Amino acid sequence: MNKELKTLAADYLRHLENREWSAARALCTENATVWHSDGKGDQTIEENVNGMKAQISNIEYMRYTIVRQLAEPGEVLQQHIVHVASKDGMRGEVHAAVYFRFEGDLIARIEEYANFVPAQQD
Repeated sequence: MNKELKTLAADYLRHLENREWSAARALCTENATVWHSDGKGDQTIEENVNGMKAQISNIEYMRYTIVRQLAEPGEVLQQHIVHVASKDGMRGEVHAAVYFRFEGDLIARIEEYANFVPAQQD
C-alpha cells in the first residue's frame, strides 16, 4: 500500500506541473485541505488549485523533482524541489517538505513547508 500512496503523491504533482487542474483535484477528497508555511492558514483544495491557476500564466516552466519519499499507512512525507522559470526571466527553485495524509486512495490533507531559492546570476 505504501508504494501506491507514494505514486499517488507523485501523480498529484505531475498533474500540477502539466496544468491538469481537474486531474489533480480528482486525486483529493471532497473536503481536502492544504496548509503552507506562509502563515495564511488552511485552504480548501479548490482555493489552493485556483491560486496556482491564477499564478501560472507567468510561468514558462515548472518541474517537480522528488528527492525522497517516506511512507506509513495513510501518509507520505516527501522532499522535493520545484524548478521554476518565469516568462520575465526569473529562474529559481522551491525546496519543499510536504506531508500528504490520505483517506483510502485520496489525498485528504497537504502540509507544505517551502522556501524559494533564486538561481545564481552569471
